[in-house]
Amino acid sequence: MKPELTLGTKHSIQITVTNEMFAQFEGELVHPVYSTAMMVYHMEWVSRQIILRVLEETEEGMGAEVKVKHLAPAKEGTILTLEATVVGLKKNFIITKVLIFSEDRVVGEGEVTQVILQKSKIKSMIV
Repeated sequence: MKPELTLGTKHSIQITVTNEMFAQFEGELVHPVYSTAMMVYHMEWVSRQIILRVLEETEEGMGAEVKVKHLAPAKEGTILTLEATVVGLKKNFIITKVLIFSEDRVVGEGEVTQVILQKSKIKSMIV
């Protein structure tokens, strides 16, 4: 991993809630709002974007842990901002705090832990 990653490094993305992001299981709609499963996906995505610029060619990141609190619903058309901030660097583990908000409220928050490994190591772990 390249050394330029530091505590406090930030990255943000914006998404617009669509009906494909609604809470549903096995194709059956539960609620017409942004789902917790999609929130986890976007938390991992914004956190991954931080490590993409520091990976060496022989390295790759893997998700290790996600902690999430879904605090408020967001309906179709809501624009959400997800902001990830590096809060922990422990050996080859990168920990980001993620805040998800619309312009007037916090929709969710959590933490994503990623581990940086050699691609060859990952390949040997996949059975």
